[in-house]
Amino acid sequence: MVTGFQFILFGFAAFRLTRLIVFDQITLFLRKPFHDEIEEVNEEGEVETYIEIKGTGFKAWIGELLSCYWCTGVWCSAFLYGLWMVWSQGTEILIMILAIAGFAGVIESLTKKLID
Repeated sequence: MVTGFQFILFGFAAFRLTRLIVFDQITLFLRKPFHDEIEEVNEEGEVETYIEIKGTGFKAWIGELLSCYWCTGVWCSAFLYGLWMVWSQGTEILIMILAIAGFAGVIESLTKKLID
């Protein structure tokens, strides 16, 4: 059983790991075999990104998974919790790093909204 504090840490860690996999440029190599990201400029001059899933069957399923933060979030949560259940000491370091980064990301987003 996890404590309330651990639950919050898991939440921020899963949030950060999910965003890392689904959105961040550094993990584009993971997504590239499964979908293309197409950028277009709309009428207002803003860049919009669209996802085009590659392949069929299992490859398309992975492409859909990697393009959906809700789906990927479930698997990231299961991965982190399962790893913690098997090897809590080692996993706590990973969870803490991801949670701190996730919390910092939330603060950055809030700060940006307040400034803009």
